[in-house]
Amino acid sequence: MSNLQKEIDAYKEAFVGKVPVELRKIMLNATKELEDVNISKDALKVGEVMKSFTLPNALGENINLSDVLSNNDFVVVNFYRGVWCPYCNLELKALQSIVPQLSQLNTALIAVSPQTADASLSTKEKNELSFEVLSDEKNKIAKEFGLVFVLADALKPIYAKFGIDIQGLNQDDSFELPMPATFVLNKKAEVIFAFVDEDYTKRMEPKTILDIIAQNK
Repeated sequence: MSNLQKEIDAYKEAFVGKVPVELRKIMLNATKELEDVNISKDALKVGEVMKSFTLPNALGENINLSDVLSNNDFVVVNFYRGVWCPYCNLELKALQSIVPQLSQLNTALIAVSPQTADASLSTKEKNELSFEVLSDEKNKIAKEFGLVFVLADALKPIYAKFGIDIQGLNQDDSFELPMPATFVLNKKAEVIFAFVDEDYTKRMEPKTILDIIAQNK
């Protein structure tokens, strides 16, 4: 099983060596501003019910949360920023590594981002994902669950310098993004575990997901 935190730490260490100090300071300050405002306080919480939604997958087919729940005991819903985010790709690959164990626990896994279906397909192919990757146009669903923020103006030229075209990938000029989040739902769509963090370099460990589900079987 993948140790996601170790992989993230290794990536961050390599990243620090490649990016100028001033750029790193701007990126860290942008994260701190989100943490200071505590925007995650409005996110969906344990004990609340995740409202059902229907979103297109990477092939343009509509996937409905209630339908997925009807065929599984649990559903893991992961919100990620996009194929351009290396931390998201590390997380998605780590989630893919536990798909066999999730299947044994009769648990489905779906990932959601504001990207277009084409970009979602790129994500799926790049990371060799077998689970559904859904497109949340203009973050409509992420907003309902209190996950959305606007990318800081100071980051826009930096992302452009890195070749990241958020507007193009999302077909949206708002620069709105979801905070990374993972929700574990029971059969009734109740949130039995929630991980939401303003810091996009922090993610829920896959083993924790398996432990939570096993404890609630």
